[in-house]
Amino acid sequence: MTGINQALLADIGGTNARFALVRAGEIGPIEHVKVADYQTSADAIAAFLARHATGGVATAAIFGIAGPIENNRVVLTNSPWRFDAASLRQQFAFAAVHLLNDFEAVAWSLPALGASDLVSLGSRTRVAGAPMLVVGPGTGFGASCLVPSSNPPVAIVTEAGHATLPATSEREERVIDHLRERFGHVSIERALSGSGLTNLYDALNAIDGAGAPERDAASITQAALDGSCATSRAALDMFCAMLGMVCGNLALTFGARGGVYIAGGIVPRFVDHLARSGFGACFVSKGRFETYLRDIPVHIVTRPDVSFVGLKAFFETNVAAEASAVRTSR
Repeated sequence: MTGINQALLADIGGTNARFALVRAGEIGPIEHVKVADYQTSADAIAAFLARHATGGVATAAIFGIAGPIENNRVVLTNSPWRFDAASLRQQFAFAAVHLLNDFEAVAWSLPALGASDLVSLGSRTRVAGAPMLVVGPGTGFGASCLVPSSNPPVAIVTEAGHATLPATSEREERVIDHLRERFGHVSIERALSGSGLTNLYDALNAIDGAGAPERDAASITQAALDGSCATSRAALDMFCAMLGMVCGNLALTFGARGGVYIAGGIVPRFVDHLARSGFGACFVSKGRFETYLRDIPVHIVTRPDVSFVGLKAFFETNVAAEASAVRTSR
């Protein structure tokens, strides 16, 4: 793997995909494409590389993909695209191809994020080298943990969004009971996601007999923030409280004294509301370990290209550095 100095980076979702090249430590312009415009992932990759052929050859490829990866292969749930690292390596003559879970990619970005990339809830300081946790309510609920003190650093991939959602109050128990009638198992992402916010709204509407109109997640958020709908406000408040509780649970699980980072497409839309909500109280409400959690900093990630920061960090740590070590040893 000699001469790996340029790589293709890609952030792949079910509807949209983003591509960029990293050259000499810098991420180039990020291009957005619609998955539906290309029959296969290889077609989209070939088209992007052809548009940038004059800049030199990409000798490696790192993909962040919103889906479960097994044996360096993945089939997207809501897309015809498939990714097989071995096939892509052969087809495009890449020296290395790595497929990462999308939140694994975000986890790799955490040490590189600065104050301008974050909104911090409080002024606590992280413990250097300690595990760093990233969670994200979006289409689903993602979570990953970076252990930077490992050599090399290790990102732990989870399926935390499918763990059972606990209740911490009688009202939450009633909401979860209502959701259980609909879904059977009530996972974390049944509440902490875009559709999850709608689920909370519908459950509270039914439990309270409020007669509020049908709404999607965006309109629930807007009606909660502008004060025009009490049920929307109650749903958003419960979303924030549950997010705090789940983040606290995961912070304890991973010993995340390196900080908790909230990414994804939902929370940055109501940062001020989250800061005033029950999030903080629910985050630390863990009995004898309340003091432990009070010392953990919590940040909201606002940088839009954070996935590419993580993909670049993975490339430099696990691909370019390895190639350099091989050259040095010869």
